[in-house]
Amino acid sequence: MQVEHLIAEMALAGRRSSRDVAVASTGQKNQAIRLAAERLLGQQQAILDANNIDMANAEAKGIAQPLQDRLKLTEDGVQRMCEAARAVASLPDPVGAISDVASQPSGIRVGKMRIPLGVVGMIYESRPNVTLEAATLAMKSGNACILRGGSEAIESNQAIASCITWALEEAGLPPKVVQLVPTTDRAAVGEMLRSSECIDLIIPRGGKSLIERISNESTIPVLKHLDGVCHVYVDDSADAEMAVNIVVNSKAEKFAVCNAAETVLIAATRAGELIPMLVEKFEELGVELRGCQKSREIEPSMNEALESDWTEEYLAPVLALRVVEGVSEAIDHIGQYGSGHTDAIVTNDHANAETFLNGVDSASVMVNTSTQFADGFEYGLGAEIGISTNKLHARGPVGLEGLTTQKYVVWSNGEIRHR
Repeated sequence: MQVEHLIAEMALAGRRSSRDVAVASTGQKNQAIRLAAERLLGQQQAILDANNIDMANAEAKGIAQPLQDRLKLTEDGVQRMCEAARAVASLPDPVGAISDVASQPSGIRVGKMRIPLGVVGMIYESRPNVTLEAATLAMKSGNACILRGGSEAIESNQAIASCITWALEEAGLPPKVVQLVPTTDRAAVGEMLRSSECIDLIIPRGGKSLIERISNESTIPVLKHLDGVCHVYVDDSADAEMAVNIVVNSKAEKFAVCNAAETVLIAATRAGELIPMLVEKFEELGVELRGCQKSREIEPSMNEALESDWTEEYLAPVLALRVVEGVSEAIDHIGQYGSGHTDAIVTNDHANAETFLNGVDSASVMVNTSTQFADGFEYGLGAEIGISTNKLHARGPVGLEGLTTQKYVVWSNGEIRHR
């Protein structure tokens, strides 16, 4: 079948299925999610075998190491996927929730009801765990979804998707509530982006080039972030041990993730004390530091940071370091060079913490903790379908509520309008 016809059929099937899942009971949706998790655990070896095929192909093709890291599945990884799915099933169902009900002078009562978006198109690279995360979040929020994973993960994604299809059928829901695009033909992405009559939202997860292409070509609203240029600012009053621990974890807990810190800003009054401590820690971890002139005066062993380093998302063991005069200069730096993803301050000064929270315009702004907590599971969302730096309609880690919208509902006892 031609790609154009394949995507058209999938989009139409998604639209039809979305009507059924939109009115499905919470119990039925939760059953499908739990059954999918159980099936994955039962098929764990088959999934790992499929992933081994993908890994071998990725290595043979010379795919970049960060992508290979995201592609790799382990037994622990499968367990975490299933744990996240069960967490989604345990969350309150947002669909049908009514809020902001108020009586009006005319006698009518007006409120808002939360409803599904309809059909969500997910386009992503590597990360086969996204297949389950996107499916479970879409199901629970009453949406159908069409998943187009990267060619490098096709075997893993198909193995996972088959478990989801089985679970939907067992729970009495249409199996096409969740559909995985079965072809690796890149033309499928373009066809999805033109399917505005059936697909309501596109969510990309992947490299900058993929997200830029989707943003430029899509005829459908896109929920996205282009870069994760995350910062940690160490304030004048910060506890030294806490600051070092937070900086190291923000960068090195995982390198190839969008919530990893890429730039550290250090108050000038603390630079002489903290920079040598950070250099020692990061040398042990094999992290390259690129410093501004002031920081290199303290530790000449650092490589020089260029202007381009302040906007770089390394996704690798590289970290830029800059000395600033205080919280205001830190906020200015983040405003100029940041990507609006996640930024943190380490401080014992409540006023500076409030200044930072109010002054930094990012999807997540943190006090005294690691940027790597910017994650749907850690935020209590069960899982996330992505992290958005958009300001409309959802921002930050996108969970169940981010996959819904609202409609007005009105109650009356026969009132009619008189102008």
